[in-house]
Amino acid sequence: MAADNTDEEIGDRPGLPRPRETATLVGHGSAEAAFGEGIADGRLHHAWLIGGPAGIGKATLAYRVARRLLGYPQGDGPPGLAIPADHPVHGQVAGLSHPNLVALRRHRAPGVKTLPTKISVDMVRKALDLFASTAADSGWRVCILDSAEDLNANAANALLKVLEEPPPRALFLILAHQPGRLLPTIRSRCRALMLRPLGDGEVAEAVRALPPPFVQPDEAALARAVGLAEGSVGRALGLIDPVTAGLVAEVETLLSRAASPDWGRVLKLAETLAGRDGEERFAAAGDAVLRFVSAELARRQGEPVARLAALVEVCERFARSAREAATYNLDRRPVVLSLFADLSRVAGA
Repeated sequence: MAADNTDEEIGDRPGLPRPRETATLVGHGSAEAAFGEGIADGRLHHAWLIGGPAGIGKATLAYRVARRLLGYPQGDGPPGLAIPADHPVHGQVAGLSHPNLVALRRHRAPGVKTLPTKISVDMVRKALDLFASTAADSGWRVCILDSAEDLNANAANALLKVLEEPPPRALFLILAHQPGRLLPTIRSRCRALMLRPLGDGEVAEAVRALPPPFVQPDEAALARAVGLAEGSVGRALGLIDPVTAGLVAEVETLLSRAASPDWGRVLKLAETLAGRDGEERFAAAGDAVLRFVSAELARRQGEPVARLAALVEVCERFARSAREAATYNLDRRPVVLSLFADLSRVAGA
């Protein structure tokens, strides 16, 4: 059997560049300006908490900042964050080969069978070795954490110790989909920068800008994906994927018949979402559930409060079970089956 030499990351999609391979950023001009001003006046805060929903460009922004600092370590260079396309730092950042950059993230290293479910304290300590010595060119050393929610408790505390006493010319770019879940002591040592979801036009622009081998969708598929993406390019790309789009359509069909479930199809759906590549598709299915419940609440707004509360309780129970499954790497099948069992009791009530 041939050796597995791939390095798999959360969010990887065939034919699509990773954020560190993406030079352009759509939207978030004020966030770029905040970093640009800090670089220009030499007063860049040592730790930034970049928050916002998944897939809106947080990592792309972070790697853009890293390229600017690593490409011009002595503070020269053009204004803003853009650097020339032929600058060698592009390739170094894309390959994570720059000696002054470390990416702290969940990934499946070559030869390892599965993705880790958390960022461990050992992973944090190894990453922080970068800050134990002076930068190779007396420039900046940059750590990008993607994302903070993946830290376990010991890992978070190990990171906190460095944030409390940062070495000179060190920059920590901490990405968080839900910043409120971080340790308050970590949040207090960071400059918070919240990114808002993109507009529909910006999401479409970002998708259309993707280079080959990405295959551009037709306008109808793009419009549907953008309409459901809630300002997230990552979510739009997931919905463009034919397999994910088909799965979401199946979820929507089963939800529309929730009062009398087709248990054969529900079980097949549960099996699909329990697969090794089911994490992102499970999230897309979860979004469909939230849309369904929201629409049901609007449609049934004249009904007694107790009936509507029961539907909300089902949604909250599903969301809680989904979070626990993700946190503890639990089987997703019971989560799906319990959802439809609960819905069958309240959907037609």
